[in-house]
Amino acid sequence: MEELFQRALDLLLAKDMDGFVDLFTPDCTVEFPFAETTPARLTGRDELRAYLAEYPARMDITAFPSVLVHRTADPATIVVEFTAHGRTVATGADYEMRYVSVFVVRDGAFAELRDYWSPVQAARAAGSA
Repeated sequence: MEELFQRALDLLLAKDMDGFVDLFTPDCTVEFPFAETTPARLTGRDELRAYLAEYPARMDITAFPSVLVHRTADPATIVVEFTAHGRTVATGADYEMRYVSVFVVRDGAFAELRDYWSPVQAARAAGSA
């Protein structure tokens, strides 16, 4: 599972959103429990692909300097703490976001993702807070 997660990070750095989305099952669920300005839940690859289509035009992620993977009692689930560095494209401001994400893998692909990040910090990065 760590290899799948590392592949996801590599695709995000390459700004390959289609490749990233292809790491998910067709019926995946993606939840953003702390989301305020984005959908709180996406269902399926098509919704995830649409959600991420313009991401590289908004955020230029250049590094994931800190990544810590935690195994759980469920062999299909990992919890990952990681930090993204880069810049906000619209403002040119530095971007740093810390995440805690829960991934569930089925048949070699991500079936579920719960992605915890700060909407306040995201708004600041976008210049709207």
